[in-house]
Amino acid sequence: MNASSKDNVIWVGDGPGGGPQKLHVSILGEEKARQDPPRAYLEGVQDFYGRDFIVTPDVLIPRPETEQIVDAVLNLAGKPYLPGVKPSKRKLPENPIILDVGTGSGCIAITLALELPDSTIYASDISKKAIEIAQKNAAKHNASIITIISHLLNKVNFTPDVIIANLPYVDKNWDWIDKTALSYEPETALYAKDHGLALIKELIRQAAEKQIKYLILESDPCQHEAIAKYAEDYGYDLINTMGYILSFNGHH
Repeated sequence: MNASSKDNVIWVGDGPGGGPQKLHVSILGEEKARQDPPRAYLEGVQDFYGRDFIVTPDVLIPRPETEQIVDAVLNLAGKPYLPGVKPSKRKLPENPIILDVGTGSGCIAITLALELPDSTIYASDISKKAIEIAQKNAAKHNASIITIISHLLNKVNFTPDVIIANLPYVDKNWDWIDKTALSYEPETALYAKDHGLALIKELIRQAAEKQIKYLILESDPCQHEAIAKYAEDYGYDLINTMGYILSFNGHH
């Protein structure tokens, strides 16, 4: 697997480390294990899906593998997302309602608002500062999104057609991550309890209660099997896997 960014190319091998090896390279982004702040924070911007987004230490730095969340939604919408790749038959309505949970900089929500102009995009985050950054990015790109300050779905009083989420999923006990290199980013956007799965599991339960049809999640590949089994217990079938991204279909 190869992961690239605008200014640098990161080669990610499929060696003995498997999924964990990929996370170690990916989660460090463009920066090596060093004391210097990440370049994105120094410059105040980071590329995502071909667009520059404002970033500060209040939000996670967007990473190349997260772009596949956008690809997964475009695939559900029956839209081409890669040259030469035929999308699946449209599964979403013509004017889908999409909720990005844990939006951070807003890069996913804003990208989808621009790629799917007929959609209604909501972006939620527990952090007021993150929501402010997302709003600035929406204004920068002239994108229409509706922001909500909420822990997961606690303050969501509507039923979206699809929920997307790049929630914290790093386990502090993983011995292959470099905590020094990650120390500049907000811990609340990186780490989760229960082997990194606490918030993902909570979102799955909440989504099932609301009978959400489609759920798209990012996590490390070493967690995919456990997440798929947990989601199945709550009525979600795994329909597709793209790199770090899991797509589920609810049969509630």
